[in-house]
Amino acid sequence: MRAAGSGATVGAMQIRSFLRTHADTVVAVLLGGLYVLEELFEADLAGHRPQAVLCAVGFGVALAFRRRLPVLTVAAALAIVVLDNTLVRGVAEAGAFLFGIVLAFYSAGRHARGMQLVACGLLVAVTIPFAAIEPGQSVGFADFGFFVMFFGGPFVAGRIIRARREREAELVTHATALELTQEERARAAVAEERTRIARELHDVVSHGISVMVLQARGGRRLLETEPEATREALDAIEVAGEQALMEMRRLLGLLRAEDEQLALAPQPSLSRVDELAERMRATGLPVEVTVEGEPVALPQGVDVSAYRIVQEALTNALKHAGNARAHVVIRYRPDTLDIEVVDDGPGDGHGGGSGHGLAGIRERVGIYGGELESGARPGGGYALRARLPLPAR
Repeated sequence: MRAAGSGATVGAMQIRSFLRTHADTVVAVLLGGLYVLEELFEADLAGHRPQAVLCAVGFGVALAFRRRLPVLTVAAALAIVVLDNTLVRGVAEAGAFLFGIVLAFYSAGRHARGMQLVACGLLVAVTIPFAAIEPGQSVGFADFGFFVMFFGGPFVAGRIIRARREREAELVTHATALELTQEERARAAVAEERTRIARELHDVVSHGISVMVLQARGGRRLLETEPEATREALDAIEVAGEQALMEMRRLLGLLRAEDEQLALAPQPSLSRVDELAERMRATGLPVEVTVEGEPVALPQGVDVSAYRIVQEALTNALKHAGNARAHVVIRYRPDTLDIEVVDDGPGDGHGGGSGHGLAGIRERVGIYGGELESGARPGGGYALRARLPLPAR
């Protein structure tokens, strides 16, 4: 039973596929065959039966081209109407022909375009008076009105449906373009966010590892002579490692929507710069922080970037300035945020590094259209000054 049902389903699918592929041919054969039968048995055509059958066959063939060459089908319909009024009386009276001519005119409106559409419109217009005017009979307005509706109506309906389908296709294309644009924007936003997180990770890892390396280096030198100082260095390494690990967890947590606690952890902010300074003091770099002006709420991106600029500048001071003190000045101006980090070290810290820290600062400043100055101070030490524009308040 199952095999029989499966076979019937396959057969039905094959029939539907055949009908979709050869629909015009099937319709042409059915209407053309019915038209031929009507002409074979129509009593009024006794003297012109061969011509009438030939007309029926020709019209059936023309129907097969109603989509691909609609002007041919419309011309065949007009020819039969003209013959009905002249040489083969009654050839246009068959029901199959009436169905066929309506279908032909509708197909012309639906599928013709360009010059074919113009030609089809003219042929339909010419067919109307030939159908309305019958030799030997008076012609009234009602006759013209009937054929205007009977012939012109399907043609106009075809044009309306074609315009509607084209409009629907245009809307679908427009909607698809909008979806693609939104998808591209989403991809760009994801890429931008990943770049931001990568930059944040660079700053976190660079800062944490630099502190740990420097403290480990100093602790190793003092291991035998000053055990207590070595202990302090190890404590600083532990604190720096924990801090770096916590921030990396927070940043990686942003990539995991289900980890809400990590995503909601405190963000880097200038409001926490005192905590940063305290950690740097614990690692051996004395830091003084001065805030000038009235602190205002900053855009999140500017706030995070400002914090990272201070963090990177202090890390560089710790790595390169040797035995030095650092001073951080944050100035809130009406339209800018100024950041200044200076140290008085001799620059012999031998901290190593790839130089990516300053490049990262320059990139952060450039994103917001700011200005950056950095270099050795005339009286010794190093200075970094950044200016970030603020939105008008």
